[in-house]
Amino acid sequence: MVIGAWISVFLTLAIFSYLYKDNPFYKVAEHVFVGISTGYWTSMFFWTQIQPNLFGRLWPATEYDASSLWYKFYNVFGVFSSVFPEGGIAKGHDMHLIYLVPFAMGIMMLLSVSSKLSWMARWGIAYTVGMAAGLRAYGFLNSNVLGQIKGSAFQLVNSNLPYFALVGESIFNNFVILIGTITGLMYFYFSREHTGNFGRLTKVGIYFLMISFGASFGFAVMGRISLLIGRFVDLIHYSSSAYNHATLWILLIMVGLLGYSAFMDKGAPVEPPANDRPA
Repeated sequence: MVIGAWISVFLTLAIFSYLYKDNPFYKVAEHVFVGISTGYWTSMFFWTQIQPNLFGRLWPATEYDASSLWYKFYNVFGVFSSVFPEGGIAKGHDMHLIYLVPFAMGIMMLLSVSSKLSWMARWGIAYTVGMAAGLRAYGFLNSNVLGQIKGSAFQLVNSNLPYFALVGESIFNNFVILIGTITGLMYFYFSREHTGNFGRLTKVGIYFLMISFGASFGFAVMGRISLLIGRFVDLIHYSSSAYNHATLWILLIMVGLLGYSAFMDKGAPVEPPANDRPA
């Protein structure tokens, strides 16, 4: 528990040290974070997607036949019993050999590390990018664009609504939505020069866009600040005697080493760039 607290404090302060300048502490924390994150998510993706959904559909336990050529090929990999257990992969799937296509494309993408066979990776990458773009476009149009159109299609003046309300539906808010939607769309109409009355309307659209972007940015910052507060709470907690004053000791060591490094760099002669050196 104490060792974990010291590691947590070191990594947190190492990341914060980038506010001073790029330094070895930050680079260590950055490399540790990227390496552990990559390894963790690779492992999670393999055991939650590739092993059950790909291998589980190519060699399902429901159709296991030790005498068939297909499962004899499967048994060759039986030395990796955690991935290819004896008797097939029991994940509740039926056999679908069509999954050999994405399996082959995945192998082709791995060939990008080979200079001679890297051209084969383009097929897998092209399929993945094209499929992802199509799915994303459909999902975005269905959930965002159509949702915004449906949300802005309302009765402008409704006798059942109040004239003004800060929260909730009102006639004033309906007009704000109408004006903001129209002027915001007019700003992105570039077939006409933004001058005259048309330019004045597009400026109104800019104001609505800036308010929207500012609110989105503020919401994102608020979420990051809540995470920052959590880290400060942990640093204060780990500065107690129960953790051997981990925060104080690591902070003093980092500040001392960074100060010493800055002092040594200040006294070291600066070499001119290679282009400015005399021949």
